[in-house]
This record gives sequence, C-alpha cells and structure tokens, in this order.
Amino acid sequence: MYPRFIEPGIREALKDTRVVAVSGPRQSGKSTLVRAIAGAGATFLSLDEDVTRRAAADDPTGFIRRTKGLTIIDEIQRVPDLMLAIKLAVDEDPAPGRFLITGSADIRTLASIQDSLAGRIEVFELLPLAQDEIAGRPSQFIAEVFQGRVPDGGVLDPGDLPKRIAAGGFPEALARAGAGRRRNWFGAYARALIEQDVADIAQLDRRRDLPRLVELLAQHCGEMVNLTQLGAQLSMDRKTVDRHVGILEQMFLVRRVRPWFRNELKRLARMPKLHFVDSGLAAAMRRLDPESLGPDRVSLGPLAETFVYSELAKQAGRSTDGISIHHYRDHDGGEIDFILENWNREIVAIEVKAGATVRPEAFAPMRKLASALGDKFVAGIVLYDGRQRFRYGDKLWAAPIASLWA
Repeated sequence: MYPRFIEPGIREALKDTRVVAVSGPRQSGKSTLVRAIAGAGATFLSLDEDVTRRAAADDPTGFIRRTKGLTIIDEIQRVPDLMLAIKLAVDEDPAPGRFLITGSADIRTLASIQDSLAGRIEVFELLPLAQDEIAGRPSQFIAEVFQGRVPDGGVLDPGDLPKRIAAGGFPEALARAGAGRRRNWFGAYARALIEQDVADIAQLDRRRDLPRLVELLAQHCGEMVNLTQLGAQLSMDRKTVDRHVGILEQMFLVRRVRPWFRNELKRLARMPKLHFVDSGLAAAMRRLDPESLGPDRVSLGPLAETFVYSELAKQAGRSTDGISIHHYRDHDGGEIDFILENWNREIVAIEVKAGATVRPEAFAPMRKLASALGDKFVAGIVLYDGRQRFRYGDKLWAAPIASLWA
C-alpha cells in the first residue's frame, strides 16, 4: 500500500469535526484510505452494494439512526438524501468524528451537501497517487518555493518523463505490467465512468456524446478551450458543452484552471485552460504510450504541463496555506502555465518545458509580472526535463521537473 500524505490531515479533522469527507475520482484509493484510518472498530457501509443502497434510499433517516460510533459511508453521492439525515444526527449528537464519508463526485459541488452540512463538514480531496507518494517520501516543494527556495535535486533518466506521464497515478493502472495493459485499464475506466456513474449526479440528454467529448478534451489538454468550437464538432451548443464539461469536472476527469488576474493588472485574458486530473488517462485518450510520446514533442509538451498540474494540485490539496492554482496570459501574448497564490496573496509563477533546454526568453512574462507585483512576487520557476538547477536572475530559476517530488 502506498502512503497517502493527506492522511494526517484527515486524522486531525476527525478529532474536532462532526463529518469528514474524502472525495476524489474512482479508483484513487479513497476506500482503502478511510478503512485504514478508521480501523477495525468502525462500521463500513458501501452504497455501491445494491442492498445497502436500497435501504439507504428507502429510509435515509432510519438508516442513519441505526449507525453507532464512527461510521464510514462509501460513495455518498449515490444516495444524496442521506445528507439531511446525517445533518439531523450530528445536530442531535455534535460529537466529533461521527461520520467519515467518501464520494467519487466532487462533494463540494453537490447542492445537497452545501445546504445540509455547512459548518459541520471538512472535505479532503484524494487524487490519484502523486509522484512523492509513489516514491514514499513527502515533498515540500510548494512550501519551499513560497519561502523563495527552489529545491536542488531530482534528476530524471532520459526517457523517464514520457513513462511517468503515460503511467499516471491510479494505483490499479500502476499495478498493470506493460503499457498495453495500462492502456486497456484506462479505456475500461473511462467507459465505466461515462456509462455508469454519470447518472448518479446528472441527467444528460446527450450522454451518448460524452465519450467523443472526452476524446476531444484530451486533444485540447493544456490549452485554453473554446467551448463554442468544441460544440461545433459535436453539433452541440455552447451551453450544453459547458454543462457536460462541468459534469466531467465533478467526476474528477478534467479541470478548468481559471485565469489569474488582479484589478491593478489590466489587459489579462480570462479564458480557462483545460487539464486532465490524471496525465495517464489523458495520454490514453490520445492513444499515446511512452514509446510514441517520447519522440512526439508536439504532444509531449501539453501532457507534461498536465502532469505538472496534477502534481501541483495534489501538493496544494494537502497544504494548509490555502494554495490556489491559476494560469496567466496577457493580451500581449505573455503566458505563464501556472500561478500559485497563497492566503497572503503571494505569488509563485511556474512555466513547464518538456525539453532539456531553457532559453532566457522563457522568463520574460515572469519578469513583467514580478515588476508589477513587487514584493508579492516570491519566485518564478521554469521546470524542464533537465538535470541541473540554474539561477536566471533575482527570484528566477530553472529547475528539473523532478524537483517537484525529489
């Protein structure tokens, strides 16, 4: 079993919070983690089981009243009416650590939870394995760079980056030997989500178009996505595409990374970028494996960016500094792949290069941003597929991509 570095935060929350939720994509390891945290004395109820799900749906209040002690409810989105019953139970008995629930839809976006459990719940996000979890050593990359320190180390062997990108972080996929086995797993995974799980959170009139939409989104991974243009390829209006992409976000397949802007900085583009939550799934949807991805620099670049986004999102999710992730583009064409912002509104800018060379012009947008932000600009980093860390000026660095986790 791989270590999950979000575990200490969940254990701490159970000491002072009535309901603790762990949400994340299917097969990310949620059930395994909560069972390990709760121990043998807890009650485990899975709503994937027909009998349990029917009992919960038929009588939510009675179902919850029959629970004693710490109770795990797995896949809570399958019976959303349980939320009100849980609210009543924890209001009657406000003892902390009463319920530990999981969901394969983003619990924070479900109206039933927002309305019922506000102030009573703490939500944690468990995404597929991060590279530092695979290595078994927690990374402090985000904490370090917000102190103005860029980690030195983390060298990838030649050809290692395409392998890591195509492998992704799903434990079940990583357990498959060989690229072909993993590719088959990713295909089956995407089909199961689209054919079975979508109905738990939405009724879509054109659900049959979802597989093609997922493939199109994979082709635009790492780009600013024009929903009108996407819809034209599917004979779908923009509003319908937006709703479908929103459902895929709720299911943790994709993320729209919002643009960063401040009122004092004018002329900033405000269209979101799209990334897949798991780079392995994105590569599989594009029919790319390590052997074909390595020489294909056109595909490697966007997928390397998605890979870095996924690593940053996992580390940000276990940070206590309220890290948000955005992208930056001004109307003069200056772009920065990721803007990390903490509670103090301090900024770290990160650009991703899939090649082994960093050119000075890669820092031009960062210099411009640093000049505008002054002391709030902490660091600008170009992550590249190289072997050494270099300083390129005040607060500006080039560092190997593996510095994220090594």
